[in-house]
Amino acid sequence: MNEQYPKVYFYRRLVQAKLFIDTHYAEDIDVGNIADEAYFSKFHFIREFRQTYGKTPHQYLIFVRVEKAKDLLKTGMPVSDVCYGVGFASLSSFSGLFKRIVHLTPSNYLLRHQNRMAEIVESPLKFVPGCFAAKNGWTDK
Repeated sequence: MNEQYPKVYFYRRLVQAKLFIDTHYAEDIDVGNIADEAYFSKFHFIREFRQTYGKTPHQYLIFVRVEKAKDLLKTGMPVSDVCYGVGFASLSSFSGLFKRIVHLTPSNYLLRHQNRMAEIVESPLKFVPGCFAAKNGWTDK
């Protein structure tokens, strides 16, 4: 039983670090700040975080920021506001990183989302499975 306590405590510290990233992604944080939050040395923390989550803490931070950016872009927020709102310091680095991960520039992602929303408004049945629409009588004319 005593052997499991350190393991649980160890994973609790890793989860605490992950939650720190999830909460403070928009702030100017780095791996050192995150490792301090988990009470690990920087290099040990990077190794253990990667082994547990499949990404380094920095990769996970970037992932969280890009996911939050996608959500904000869908609200119609300007790209520059999104960039600084999720913790990036440079619009060009944000745009380049976003394009590398999402395969669209932030502006194109926003435009694509707006076009899709307009298409949904214009012909909503196009986005509903045919069997579901027929079951509910939506295809009857």
